[in-house]
Amino acid sequence: MRSLLVFRKVPSRLRLRCLRNNKPFCSLSQFPKESENPSQEQRLVYGSISEESPVNSEVSLLAAKPEGPEQKDDESVIDVLLNRRNNPESALRFYNWARPWRGSFEDGDVFWVLVHVLVGSPETYGRARDLLMRYVSTSNPTPMPSVLVSNLVDSAKLFGFEVNSRAFNYLLNAYSQKRQTDYAVDIINQMLELGVIPFVPYVNRTLSALVQRNSMTEAKELYSRMISLGVDGDNGTTQLLMRASLREENPEEALEAFTRAIERGAEPNGVLYSIAVQACCKTLNLAMAESLLREMKEKTLCVPSQQTYTSVILASVKQGNMEEAVRFKDEMVSGGIPMNVVAATSLITGYCKNNDFGSALELFHKMEKEGPSPNSVTFSVLIEWLSKNGEIAKAFEFYKKMEGLGLTPSVFHVHTIIQGCLRGQKEEEALKLFDESFETGLANVFICNSILSWFCKQGKIDKATELLVKMESRGLGPNVVSYNNVMLAYCRKKNMELARTVFANMLEKGLKPNNYTYSILIDGCFKNHDEQNALEVVNQMISSGIEVNGVVSQTIINGLCKVGQTSKARELMANMIEEKRFCVSCMSYNSIIDGLIKEGEMDSAVAAYREMCGNGISPNVITYTSLMDGLCKNNRMDQALEMRDEMKNKGLKLDIPAYGALIDGFCKKSNMESASALFSELLEEGLNPSQPVYNSLISGFRNLGNMVAALDLYKKMLKDGLRCDLGTYTTLIDGLLKEGNLILASDLYTEMLAVGLVPDEIMYTVIVNGLSKKGQFVKVVKMFEEMKKNNVTPNVLIYNAVIAGHYREGNLDEAFRLHDEMLDKGILPDGATFDILVSGKVGKFQPKRAASLWSGETGAHY
Repeated sequence: MRSLLVFRKVPSRLRLRCLRNNKPFCSLSQFPKESENPSQEQRLVYGSISEESPVNSEVSLLAAKPEGPEQKDDESVIDVLLNRRNNPESALRFYNWARPWRGSFEDGDVFWVLVHVLVGSPETYGRARDLLMRYVSTSNPTPMPSVLVSNLVDSAKLFGFEVNSRAFNYLLNAYSQKRQTDYAVDIINQMLELGVIPFVPYVNRTLSALVQRNSMTEAKELYSRMISLGVDGDNGTTQLLMRASLREENPEEALEAFTRAIERGAEPNGVLYSIAVQACCKTLNLAMAESLLREMKEKTLCVPSQQTYTSVILASVKQGNMEEAVRFKDEMVSGGIPMNVVAATSLITGYCKNNDFGSALELFHKMEKEGPSPNSVTFSVLIEWLSKNGEIAKAFEFYKKMEGLGLTPSVFHVHTIIQGCLRGQKEEEALKLFDESFETGLANVFICNSILSWFCKQGKIDKATELLVKMESRGLGPNVVSYNNVMLAYCRKKNMELARTVFANMLEKGLKPNNYTYSILIDGCFKNHDEQNALEVVNQMISSGIEVNGVVSQTIINGLCKVGQTSKARELMANMIEEKRFCVSCMSYNSIIDGLIKEGEMDSAVAAYREMCGNGISPNVITYTSLMDGLCKNNRMDQALEMRDEMKNKGLKLDIPAYGALIDGFCKKSNMESASALFSELLEEGLNPSQPVYNSLISGFRNLGNMVAALDLYKKMLKDGLRCDLGTYTTLIDGLLKEGNLILASDLYTEMLAVGLVPDEIMYTVIVNGLSKKGQFVKVVKMFEEMKKNNVTPNVLIYNAVIAGHYREGNLDEAFRLHDEMLDKGILPDGATFDILVSGKVGKFQPKRAASLWSGETGAHY
């Protein structure tokens, strides 16, 4: 192909004058001199001149030792080459003959004239390409592309050659072959600026080099410049661009390149189709992937490969479409393409995700018999899913099978089975496998920390401490996570002394505590009501150069609020915000609001809420639930409903605790109509009422004497699958006894004992009170004795009821003995006791305060 750059031929006389008066245009590039007797390799590149070849008069001019400057010799050689431009083979032989006589010409215009002559004939294209390849590869340093391009252009203009694009392309070929990628890119850019069309194979080689070194952006920019000049490239170009896009995780761009190739009339080959299918699979566009597969099958030269089918199988599994995945697998196998281990493992993964372990195991056994052989990943998938689903014995079976096949189990396999054993309460198996892996050296710090964490959660701190020592002895060096686990366990046991000892040991080992380490200690101190030590830990943390992050700050604020120091927490938070050491969050304000409510500072809690909103921090459901619960408990129902409305206006939906707080508030005000309306709203929202919600409603109806409604709620509660707690039974039995329904009350009491609930002081007080009112003194005494057997100390109200019964029965000695027993147990008699024993007011005795112990206390607690 020839360029549009054509220069006017310069007359011979004018050309020679230019040569005499100017330096060569191409003097910057040095070509190494050769010996007078060229090697075989040199003769192949440059050609040769035989001794029998006739030497014309032009050649004989050079045979004698030249006189005058060397420039004159170059002019003579150039004239000979120009005279032989129509016979490039002869020109090359002359050039080769003249070099050992007159020295190297590669540092002047002679070389470039020869290049132009050689690219002028198809017969010497290969000679020109090899000449430029040798020139670039043997020059040291490598010549700059801009110099060589300038040499080509200037020599063409000077000696009247038409600029042939082959010369530039052969230069591009030389740089790309030598892997001088940056220089090759420079050549392409200069060619494009001159309007010279680069050869696509050479461009592809350069683009490939760019992709291999991850210069994706540069490759795409180069291709865009080619497109702007109408150079589309071929399938190889498209393939490179698509691979570059996929490497950059941009499958959409890869598909765009494929579409452009189709639109310009390209006929995609199997490789392009395969890459396009892979791109579709990465975008989970299975419809397009299937369409491309169909096209490939219709074109007999484009048979889908194993990799192509594997891509669509993996994508189908990832999309959860096992039916399609199996269909693609069957299509692949029926086409004579064997399934590989990647596709088979992917199918097994899909079956496991669908809990179809039967199909997963069937495919695995088929792999064992027919191939492909399962690999470590295949075993990992089965072991993981079997362990997650409690099939520990089966997981162990595959673990052992790995060893039998020569596949070494990894830390992942051991950890997976151990976690499965622990979840399935198979502690012995877990510890046995851990001990084996520990002895064989397979266990690492990660597995050890997992066991440490489990020991600590089970309260087996001695075992955890022993493991720490074993880790050190085996060189597994416990890390910060290891020590954090043990410290947390001691803090949960409220043994802060040992927690601090573990902390000190960690420092001795040269380990640097992290924010979580300090937050564990700080939280532990606060939960032990040790505010002073908690703040000392904070100061130690700061002095150690560890920044107090959001987690630690929240731990401090929450801890102060829990120990009744909410004002100090607010002050600390304000200081940290001012010093820009803490980014206040909704969680921080929630702790402040909850602390103020518990301290009885309801107005301050509402003020903190307003401050929170003013600072641009959005309250969450927990914020509103705390406020509504506090307002309800402070008999401020109107404000609680206002909070409910604000919550809804902010687009937040009430959850069970939020509804529970409002329902409990209305129940305590005996406003069962509003409480029932909220309960209905809760059900309409699709929420399932909790035990505290039912307890509040049952208590509310009990207080109104509506035991029919209370019992209906009790039945609905059981129907919903909720267990009644001691509070539920106490409320129902109290209401039934007040109505005189001793039989149903007795049945509920029996049911309560049957489900394993043990009566407490309040339950016994309610029963004794109810039985006393009905004159059931024998049953009262029975309950009194049962209390003692259950190690429940009777209170003064129960003693009064029993004493009054004995007094009424004339058992004065027993009545006074019980009075003395009260004193011995440190229970102080009250006015009612005095009235019974001294004034004999047993007829009027009614322990009215008995029910008050429970009344009003059965509401929900959040």
